[in-house]
Formats: sequence, structure tokens, C-alpha cells
Amino acid sequence: MRKTLTILALLVALPAGAAQAEEGCFVPMAEWQPRAAVAQLATDKGWKVRRIKIDDGCYEIDARDAEGNSIEATIHPATLEILKIEHEQPEKTEDED
Repeated sequence: MRKTLTILALLVALPAGAAQAEEGCFVPMAEWQPRAAVAQLATDKGWKVRRIKIDDGCYEIDARDAEGNSIEATIHPATLEILKIEHEQPEKTEDED
């Protein structure tokens, strides 16, 4: 019975640990790519960078794409992998309807 409870406790704890790992990028600064590499990543994607900042240990790019849509991308600081991206289309005015 004790063994079963221990296994169940571990199974319950695993998803919570995985969710916490996604909340930030915890990488030693020595392993980080330079800010210029992050800017180049955005340029290669055709984004016009407005700001690059660090949030929860990740790079965060605030940019616009070629269509003028606002983009907020979370970038892994060591691998430059895009972890999360949010698109927001510009609001239409009454003249555009």
C-alpha cells in the first residue's frame, strides 16, 4: 500500500513540475546567445524589432511582421528556439470596413 501511494504521489507531481519548467528559461548566463543573435533571428523571420527584453530568464521579442501584425515571441536564450509566439492583428478602423 505504501509503495502504491508513493508511486501515485510521484505521478501527480510530474505534471506540476513540467508546467513550472515552461514558465521560464533557467540557463546559466555563460550559455546565452548574444542579443545581436536574437535580433538577427527576428530579422531573418522578416520581423521589425521594437524591443528585446529578458522576462523569466527568456528573451522576449516585441516586433511587427511584414503585414504590420504585432508579435510577441519568447525565445530560449541558449538555443534561440522559439518557445511561444503570440500574434495580434491591428484593429480595423471604420474606414477599413
